[in-house]
Amino acid sequence: MSTKLITASAGQTKKLGQELAKKILRSPLGRQARILGLVGDLGSGKTTFLQGFARGLGVKERILSPTFVIMKRFEIKDYRFKNFYHLDCYRIKNQKGLSGLGFKNIISNPENIVAIEWANLVKLALPKNAVMVRFYFVGKDSRKIIVGTFKTK
Repeated sequence: MSTKLITASAGQTKKLGQELAKKILRSPLGRQARILGLVGDLGSGKTTFLQGFARGLGVKERILSPTFVIMKRFEIKDYRFKNFYHLDCYRIKNQKGLSGLGFKNIISNPENIVAIEWANLVKLALPKNAVMVRFYFVGKDSRKIIVGTFKTK
């Protein structure tokens, strides 16, 4: 099941990200990390969404897309979750590119929350319980955002 929303500004897109982060923080720990996969064209709102998402997790640092460093880790001051990992897979061509980052260890730790921009490029490495967030242009500042579960097909 998926939820479809329209945001009319960057501020609304950030607020949506913040709300999803708060929902995740309230949820019980699972057996592995919480995975958020983001998919959409360049400039469609993925990083803007994650700026709000990180705020919702209590991250104070400025969130920029880690296109060239691939991954950044931020500490979370939550009693259950400890780390927020932000990955940008735009430059990774396949799942093998994630192995050098310790990706399997990161996603197996239930104290981690992991957000992956360009998740479609590494979809075979994502667990089936990943939450997918898809971004579509509607207008200059408005976006259609669909939040749902990962599908292997």
